[in-house]
Amino acid sequence: MSASTITRLVIVGGGTAGWMAAAFLSSLFPARQLTLTVVESAEIGIVGVGEATIPPIQVFNKAVGIDEAEFLRATEGTYKLGIEFVDWLRPGHRYMHPFGQPGQPINGASFHAWWLRLKAEGYPHPLSDFWLSEVLARKNRFDFPSSDPRTPKSTLSYAYHFDAGLYGQFLRRIAESRGVRRIEATVGAVALDGTDGTVSHLDLTDGRRVEGDFFIDCTGFRGLLIGDALGREYEDWSHYLPANRAVAVPSERVAPPVPYTTATARTAGWQWRINLRHRTGNGYVYVDDLISDDEAAGTLLANLDGAPLADPRFLRFTTGRRRQARHKNVLAVGLSSGFLEPLESTSIHFIQHALMKFAATFPLAKDDPVSTGIYNRIMAEELEQVRDFLIFHYHANDRVGEPLWDRVRTMPIPDSLAEKMALFRARGFAIFPNQTLFQEPNWLAVLLGQGVEPRGYDPLTDVAPLQEVRSGFDAMRRTIQQVAEGCRPHEAFLGDASATPLRGRA
Repeated sequence: MSASTITRLVIVGGGTAGWMAAAFLSSLFPARQLTLTVVESAEIGIVGVGEATIPPIQVFNKAVGIDEAEFLRATEGTYKLGIEFVDWLRPGHRYMHPFGQPGQPINGASFHAWWLRLKAEGYPHPLSDFWLSEVLARKNRFDFPSSDPRTPKSTLSYAYHFDAGLYGQFLRRIAESRGVRRIEATVGAVALDGTDGTVSHLDLTDGRRVEGDFFIDCTGFRGLLIGDALGREYEDWSHYLPANRAVAVPSERVAPPVPYTTATARTAGWQWRINLRHRTGNGYVYVDDLISDDEAAGTLLANLDGAPLADPRFLRFTTGRRRQARHKNVLAVGLSSGFLEPLESTSIHFIQHALMKFAATFPLAKDDPVSTGIYNRIMAEELEQVRDFLIFHYHANDRVGEPLWDRVRTMPIPDSLAEKMALFRARGFAIFPNQTLFQEPNWLAVLLGQGVEPRGYDPLTDVAPLQEVRSGFDAMRRTIQQVAEGCRPHEAFLGDASATPLRGRA
């Protein structure tokens, strides 16, 4: 892969985003071809979002050349099979968004279409009984996916929980071992080229100057380069997603870590719980005109499983995206490019996705408008699709009489989301136009979980006798339960990861 005329790339800001960028790009370009420099300051705090991830993180880690067992040891990581949503539809209700899929398509029709046909005839078993990822998660068991399509393990997928701070340190060691240079300093000013308006260099507060051909802005919400220097505007989505604050605190681990994230709806927002090996991560995402910071912290502390290990830490944000996350010779990555609350664990994914699409559209010159335009369109579509997915979680609720939940249930929603809901409600159809990150199984889990009931199903499923379909499903359900019982406890896999590299997946 050629770095073209870009030979000096400067990453401004460390943390998870900065060191993901450094480790990833150093795996693609030899140091003699592309000089990578990270400028970060110990005086500037790191947000450290993104302790829960989604399955594409495996692709990123492999691209960087990371050994899974080493990574899990270094980051106190655990496995993740999905996200449990508690009280989102109504108090007392819970469902899971599991990874993977519920069975394979049958005779050209989606697996869930066959289940919908059975359900219309009174079949009593929920779709979750056929979703091995969820069955394992509920039993606190784990196993790796299989390449053999004859086993239910072929439907599995997984991600990780890990300490974001430790992940950044782990990636830093990898990047520096490949020749990435780190400068401990604070940026005082960003200088622009008077001819073409690109960034020329950085003036550091200690008097040094850092020059580069291209710059990656990992400076968090401020957007020092993309916003302050280049003036790229921020598109506010808080009319759809009104939460604008979060408070986070780690707590003692009091039980074996479960292989799923928990998101519990609260009066003014929602609370997360993420099980790591050494602690539990907790946070409350909320709307500040409905609850004060002190009240939010009090609610969070009152709902911890174990004793807090630190003082609550607060975060302010505005949901939305930079209208142009790439402009001239600057790419915004992480919080500088936008923010969607971590309801579906997409924070680290957007860093990964940005870096991979940047590599695919690597600039041929300092200012490459063709590749910049393609990149911005790709990222805008991805963010808007995930935005719709998050809006749906809030919008489809039965929590009547609560100001936040009444507001989001009755608010106008994007036409793109309204179309998805209408298609599923009328036909049980969950393959939508322009699907990006979240595909049919993801939408299926949350549509059903949030109470959207289809009135119809795919007529292709009518070609088989009903009793034959029912017998097949009953046999499959028994098989899945047997397979799940044969899988080891989650903690046993973590013990393996602590001791030896993980190999020999079936």
